[in-house]
Amino acid sequence: MTGTAETKDVRRQGPIKVMVVDDHPMWRDAVARDLAEAGFDVVATAGDGEQAVRRAQAAAPDVLVLDLNLPAKPGVQVCKELVGANPALRVLVLSASGEHADVLEAVKSGATGYLLKSASTDELIDAVRRTAVGDPVFTPGLAGLVLGEYRRLASEPAPAAGVDEPKVPQLTDRETEVLRLVAKGLSYKQIAERLVISHRTVQNHVQNTLGKLQLHNRVELVRYAIERGLDEA
Repeated sequence: MTGTAETKDVRRQGPIKVMVVDDHPMWRDAVARDLAEAGFDVVATAGDGEQAVRRAQAAAPDVLVLDLNLPAKPGVQVCKELVGANPALRVLVLSASGEHADVLEAVKSGATGYLLKSASTDELIDAVRRTAVGDPVFTPGLAGLVLGEYRRLASEPAPAAGVDEPKVPQLTDRETEVLRLVAKGLSYKQIAERLVISHRTVQNHVQNTLGKLQLHNRVELVRYAIERGLDEA
């Protein structure tokens, strides 16, 4: 199955650690149970925003499955604080809302993906696995919305460059090629198939590019690429 190769590299250091945040106890427990039965290590759960921040900092999950509508502190604020403190954290929003404003706000706060609660258990499990390796995961129809927003932001005038602004690091031809496909919305698996390289090699190229450009996650990387027109190349 395709999912096996996608998660193999992540699981070399053990099961993917997941935390589930939702204010409805029955829903939260059901999601945590389904993920545990699928082989994930559910390291914590939380029922409100303040609790989520504290427990996530202590439990250090790889993936945070996060509802937006939380008491004490909204989900987007939870996402912003935790990703700001740990850019390696992947956040998959699992929400009942498909409103465009909610989706865009979640992504801008650092979420890697956005899945509606109408998704099946299999779709959720696949989404968590893909989120763990850095793939953007969106309920069908929402990925185009997010890319459209990136393009809108990229079309806005950039701040004037300062005289002491450092030169942009040079990417290799292969890194540029991978970046172009990332900007087009392809998953790591699709990029690997397109370039006839391994999934791990794609991940390495993306990580190297993030380091060179001093970016924190794939969301920032996509915006960088679109600002430079690589999605249309």
